[in-house]
Amino acid sequence: MNRFAIFIIVAFVSLVSRAEAWIRINQLGYLPRATKVAVLMSQEESKVTSFQIVNAATGKAVYKSKAVVATGSLQHMKSTYRLNFSDFKVPGDYYIQVAGTAQSPKFTIGAHVYDGTADFVLTYMRQQRCGFNPFLCDSCHQKDGYIRYHPTKEGQFIDVRGGWHDAADLLQYTTTSANAIYQMMFAYMQNPSAFGDKHQANGLDGANGIPDIVDEIYWGLDWLDRMNPEPGEMYNQIADDRDHIGTKLPPDDPADYGMGANNGRPVYFINGKPQQRGQYMNATMGAASTAGKFASDFAFGARLLQPFYPEFAAKIGAKASPAYQVGVDMPGNAQTVSVVSPYIYEEDNWVDDMELGAAELYWSTLDAKYITQAMEYGRREPITPWMGADSARHYQWYPFLNMGHYQLVMASRSTGNERLAQEFIANMRTGIQRTLDRAHSTGNPFLWGIPGIWCSNNLTTAMLTQCILYRMLTGDRTYEEMEGALRDWLFGCNPWGTSMVVELPATGVYPHAPHSNYVFQNRGMPTGGLVDGPVYATIFNSLKGVNLTDDMPHVVANAYEMFQPGDVVYHDVTHDYSTNEPTMDGTASLTFPLSFYQVEGASQR
Repeated sequence: MNRFAIFIIVAFVSLVSRAEAWIRINQLGYLPRATKVAVLMSQEESKVTSFQIVNAATGKAVYKSKAVVATGSLQHMKSTYRLNFSDFKVPGDYYIQVAGTAQSPKFTIGAHVYDGTADFVLTYMRQQRCGFNPFLCDSCHQKDGYIRYHPTKEGQFIDVRGGWHDAADLLQYTTTSANAIYQMMFAYMQNPSAFGDKHQANGLDGANGIPDIVDEIYWGLDWLDRMNPEPGEMYNQIADDRDHIGTKLPPDDPADYGMGANNGRPVYFINGKPQQRGQYMNATMGAASTAGKFASDFAFGARLLQPFYPEFAAKIGAKASPAYQVGVDMPGNAQTVSVVSPYIYEEDNWVDDMELGAAELYWSTLDAKYITQAMEYGRREPITPWMGADSARHYQWYPFLNMGHYQLVMASRSTGNERLAQEFIANMRTGIQRTLDRAHSTGNPFLWGIPGIWCSNNLTTAMLTQCILYRMLTGDRTYEEMEGALRDWLFGCNPWGTSMVVELPATGVYPHAPHSNYVFQNRGMPTGGLVDGPVYATIFNSLKGVNLTDDMPHVVANAYEMFQPGDVVYHDVTHDYSTNEPTMDGTASLTFPLSFYQVEGASQR
């Protein structure tokens, strides 16, 4: 039996070895001065009033606490408790023990626990590259693509090679790619010391004197530049759901869009009007949601890349203002396209994208008119609507985090306008508070107030980032426990006890059967990828093509059944694309919080 199969069996046995109670922890570990809260779940009614921390090497208790909060039942679990050990800061390896009830997995407290994690998730970004793929050492989609919906260029060829495949399918969207680029740029600019150089610009092994995240940013911006070849000419998507015809590797893509199999894919021009959505039409009302993303990426990217690629930086910098003007001239949202099925990115909002575009143009020009314009856009959507809500349509409020608020605060402060800064800090605080209120109102023992919609882990990462940004801007630690809960949720302190990032940490429990063509084709794992995460059971039951069958050896189809919390479900099976498929934009969004915690850890050494 191979090592991979043995690991799966050991991981599964660890899930079910105790039939009565489980303690969920962050498997990556905890920074010494971070909030630290584990969650105890018990199938039996219990009364827990204390717990202890045991040194894993000596077996001796080193800390005892009565900081226990009962949080009620959770589906099959009749009792749950939050065990707070934030005031224990001594570095080392430990486990939590509740006498006669449960023992946690081993965990580490140390300043180093996040070191290298932001670089680690870039592994998945390189795997998702289109054009030349360094993971496969092969090229794909070299004939992209032929134009759709342009008034004078219908059917013409445009060279839009590059970028990243969105997820397990091979589609490419400006919507998600532009957000991924921005998140990585922000991570690098905030925390440059967290990123190393072990890869070349093409993604192959070998240092090139440029941080790997900057290589990835350049790869994305080069593609984005191709998707906006001339002022006013913007494209929103490559390929569509005719791609969904079974599992395949990118170089062997059999999809036929009317030009023959693997012979070029459609590239959708943004005309500001409804375009195809299955047998219906989407709800496109303008171009600003995409134009704002182009503008913010080009403006920010020009400043970031100037030391590395000055000519390219100048080129995209010159495109920022014309891209922004498209949004001014064509207000409204631009949704994506489908042909076979109704599933699209249903982005409805756009003022957030224009707010961020204006803020980034301010930083590039120092022209105060852009602060005024960012303020006007920002006041039209002070709170991203999903925050505190029970539901939303797929990617309806996207990006899930409005970075424009943060940048507007910083811009306002740079001009001495603290009143405006405080207005938008208050908006950020309200979004956090609404999400916390939802966690409390639902009685969630994990303090998870995120709606269980598709890609809930992306929303979790967005709210985690908003909590960090709020703490950075204000020094207010009111929401630090919620921040810690969201962080820990992603790495194992959740009902299922699994990290949501493939192979992180390598010694922990993480998705072993992700929905990925690499897995289906036995070519490896989508290492570093953040999977979608739990969805409402009603969503899972309504989707086409998802099921719990699995033909991977040694994978139990529904291993987490006893841990499903009732309203949402998560399955570590390859055929559940709704909860176990890694996404490119969600993974990119992890680079900021992971790099932030690495830098924060360095200050605690």
